[in-house]
Amino acid sequence: MGARGVVARILAAQLLVLATFNPSGYSYGHWLAQGFPHVSAAQAVLGLLLVICWVVYVTATLRSLGLLGVSLLAALIAALVWLAVQNGWLHLDGGSALAWIAVVATGLILGVGMCWSFVRRRLSGQADVDEVHGH
Repeated sequence: MGARGVVARILAAQLLVLATFNPSGYSYGHWLAQGFPHVSAAQAVLGLLLVICWVVYVTATLRSLGLLGVSLLAALIAALVWLAVQNGWLHLDGGSALAWIAVVATGLILGVGMCWSFVRRRLSGQADVDEVHGH
């Protein structure tokens, strides 16, 4: 997997997060909230598809990075945001900016988690193998 694969996985993760919720007001969460507690069949189907995608992404991320890796990546992103704010490159006026940062950071963590095993194999030459139990 090359750079295109990494970028594609990160963009797919961003799309999943943004489709689920984003501060713009156009997301599954907003659509669902408009008529809540009434839920249409289309909302139920899309909701279940989103849950399936989230389970796949979170499971792959935790298997690839582990809880420590996810925590370190989240801390790195937080430190980069702090650096950007401290240097005036980013302004956190209003809650919307923080919400966008959280959404983008979540997508980034999931995207990196989806491709980290491939990156680690390239860097170290070692492949990750899930434990398989014999019968």
